[in-house]
Amino acid sequence: MVLSWSGFPATPGDLVSKVYNPARKGTLQPALVGATRRSGRIAYPLSGTLALLQEVAAAHPAIVLLNLGLSWYPKWHYAVVTGYDLSDGVIELHSGKKTPEFLPFRVFENTWRRSKYWGLLVLRPCDLPATAEEKPYLEAVLGLEKARQWHGAVEAYQAALGRWPGSLPALMGLGNSYYALGELSGAEKAFRTAASLHPDSGAALNNLAQVLWEQGRLKEALDAARKAVSLGGPLAETYQKTLNEIESGNPSQ
Repeated sequence: MVLSWSGFPATPGDLVSKVYNPARKGTLQPALVGATRRSGRIAYPLSGTLALLQEVAAAHPAIVLLNLGLSWYPKWHYAVVTGYDLSDGVIELHSGKKTPEFLPFRVFENTWRRSKYWGLLVLRPCDLPATAEEKPYLEAVLGLEKARQWHGAVEAYQAALGRWPGSLPALMGLGNSYYALGELSGAEKAFRTAASLHPDSGAALNNLAQVLWEQGRLKEALDAARKAVSLGGPLAETYQKTLNEIESGNPSQ
């Protein structure tokens, strides 16, 4: 449901082999997150009633894990929250092929609490959660990189920079994603901006040096690599290795 809502064509049959665990006779949360990322979508964790209501109010449906049984005899069940009515004290759920179900908030809270309020948003890379926080959001975007969804990662990092201009992790992620796509000019721009805004970042200078070197701009690459080495830090050996490689000769054209 949420993949289709996000614009990704998917049917239950398409997803069974990707998320269903026969041994458990169900689907574990990491499988849902992985399938989301492989589909080029942001898997953003959600927890707590207030955050859930804010996201639903922003027209973001949310997957929630409920326990419809008892604490000592759980009956786990996923549902999608699509709406609520505060005046009537009900929340709207979709589950399987059933028509929308309306649960009293109290009942919903009790069944959701048993999963420690586990929830998940599935969003297009260009969309930010209404409750987005920089660190968890960028960790969610990193999941796209791990799934090798480079185009989606570029779009998501650009969206992140619109919310958090100058964010070093977002700039580095953007540069790395452009680099993975072979778009060296885009990678250079991202790393150069990162190095300019964060002059104490050896990683930004090191990556900038690598990209410049691969473009055949030896002098600029050496300058950046030497600055990275001068900063030292936990990745000092990596910076030195990059400098040594650049000093050994020009990259192949």
